[in-house]
Amino acid sequence: MKINRTVFLLILMIFLIPESLFSQKIYLSPSGNDTNTGTLDKPLASLTAARDRARLIRDQNPQGPVEVIALAGEYLMLRPLELDGRDAGTDASPLVFRSEDGRKAVFRAGIEIEGFEKLNDNLWRAFVPQVAYYDSYFEQLYVNGRRAVRARNPNQGFFQVKGVEETIAEKGSGRMPQVAVQKILVDTATLIGTDSFSDQDYEDALVIFYHNWDNTRKRILSFSKSQPAFFIAGEGMKPWNPINAKSRWLLENYRGALDSPGEWFLERSGYLYYIPLQGETLQNTVFHAPILKEFIRISGESPDRKVCNIRFEDLVFSVAGYRTPDAGNEPAQAASPAGAVITLDYADHIRFFNCEIAHTGTYGMWFRRGCSNCIVNKCYLHDLGAGGIKIGETVLRNTLNEITNHITVENNIITDAGHIFPCAVGIIIFHASDNNLTHNDISNLRYSGISVGWIWGYAHSPSKRNIISYNHIHHLGWGELCDMGGVYTLGASEGTIVSDNVIHHVYSYDYGGWGLYTDEGSQGIIMENNLVYACKNSGFHQHYGKENIIRNNIFASNIRAQLQATRVEEHRSISFTNNIIYFDRGALLTSNWHKFNLLCDYNCYWDTRTKDISFSGKSFEEWKKEGKDLHSIIADPLFVNPAEWDFRFKNLSVIRKIKFRPFDYTQAGVYGNELWKETAVLDQELVSKFDEIVERMESGQRR
Repeated sequence: MKINRTVFLLILMIFLIPESLFSQKIYLSPSGNDTNTGTLDKPLASLTAARDRARLIRDQNPQGPVEVIALAGEYLMLRPLELDGRDAGTDASPLVFRSEDGRKAVFRAGIEIEGFEKLNDNLWRAFVPQVAYYDSYFEQLYVNGRRAVRARNPNQGFFQVKGVEETIAEKGSGRMPQVAVQKILVDTATLIGTDSFSDQDYEDALVIFYHNWDNTRKRILSFSKSQPAFFIAGEGMKPWNPINAKSRWLLENYRGALDSPGEWFLERSGYLYYIPLQGETLQNTVFHAPILKEFIRISGESPDRKVCNIRFEDLVFSVAGYRTPDAGNEPAQAASPAGAVITLDYADHIRFFNCEIAHTGTYGMWFRRGCSNCIVNKCYLHDLGAGGIKIGETVLRNTLNEITNHITVENNIITDAGHIFPCAVGIIIFHASDNNLTHNDISNLRYSGISVGWIWGYAHSPSKRNIISYNHIHHLGWGELCDMGGVYTLGASEGTIVSDNVIHHVYSYDYGGWGLYTDEGSQGIIMENNLVYACKNSGFHQHYGKENIIRNNIFASNIRAQLQATRVEEHRSISFTNNIIYFDRGALLTSNWHKFNLLCDYNCYWDTRTKDISFSGKSFEEWKKEGKDLHSIIADPLFVNPAEWDFRFKNLSVIRKIKFRPFDYTQAGVYGNELWKETAVLDQELVSKFDEIVERMESGQRR
């Protein structure tokens, strides 16, 4: 009896102890308070407070997972969530941040702007005290869930640069001058409205240049109406990609440019002006402005002391900003210096599942230094200031354990990006190895879809064995930048495989709208089972490289040409076999394809306009006499309906002759339920707009 009573008292004590002492679940609520204990009836309000609570729980009871459960609703983030070694879990006891089952929690790093008044039917105004009194100037504004347009001139398209004169102030020892001033010569009409430029306009307005694959963003020093011209300063122009008479520009963020519905302008005095779109009223319009530039930072200490085993599930991170430095932004390929709203260093086994990242000023995620075994799965990244996901560093480290590896990016949607940095990439691998990019849908960017490698030429590169497969990459370029590819590679990449992707509608401003693009020094890459169509310059292009294998692909209906090669080298550049090349416009070959040292055989060529296909001015028989395409054929591959982009086969009788292995290209892109797959479908209005741009520019009417 005495023993039974003791057991009873122990059990009673356990039940009487507050739940928070032993609980492995921590709750957040939009109506919570960070002084609470984190139980369901006394929830916390912020991710940072939940993190601190999780640390206490781990100290007391390190066994089992710790879950931070965010109840549905909207949360204001006043600081980023910062995680370090104290937050690391184990395989058996991870730290999990998730929404409550079946409902999404939205973490917004931006405030709602209220108090708008009508100055007239076409102009609203609100006073933002944070800007006036606390130096909280912002450069992005989101209206009813869309990114509003900062006042700009011209309202659509671009102005053309007429010429550039550079004065070097400090040469320095680098490849470009350390300090220089550029005089930008323009048409007189483009400077209309700049007479009213105030001192504040000179500090805040930005001139944004589009030149080949780069963007330059600068403040204007002064105007010269007599020239006409304006002046900018900073680093000297890059000799390999200067601003010149082929470049275009626009001028953004000055009061005189506020003249079109949907535009906004913010004064340093705190007054925010907005021209409403048709149908917008003071009652039905919601404004959000960013107060933070990032949502999450995960920082381990070293390769031996990583942050491990943390998961983020079913969360939405929305509204973050970017503020341009006083000196502006110098040009950089792929917007490589731009940060991300989620950044990881020395992290292992971190997973993001079914999360959403939207309305940012920079990239979405960056697995930067010494990251490994991390997964991004079924995440939706959209309305991004730069690109989607960065993997690895641009700095080449000497030790392997410093190099990011084994990052899996699978079944994600990355779309509507490059709003601040148009030259950003959907997914880019810098110095990183053994990564898998599979089943992603990447669309509506102004530059490349996927980029792999960060070494120009044949020097050592750690970017090996990366797999890029089953991705749907489409509607890139929009006629704004040049030198882009659906999949773009750089440097020695032995073991890298690019397979089973569908790439289409890549359209550049001038040169370089390619589907598959092996650029400088690309080496040891296999590209197979890809479907590439409706790209501007060609379906495949190799600038220069060696020992790349291009086999069993379909290149169809590309606009200017189907196959392109540039730099001729003595070594074997590519092996091009078992491919189908189908076209109804443009040339078969362009540039130096006919001069390349390449193995070219067992291919099927078909031009719907003629059987007498020109191989760079040679007939098929003359081409064969040079030892090329000895077993290739000119024949209709018998696609079901190529005019409607249906590249299934009516029968296999023709393609068997070239030993082509049919592949199911419909498997490319995201998978899962119908709602998820429908989310990846580009809006038909955008598709039509893209087609209109192509038609206009192909007819010679550039913007």
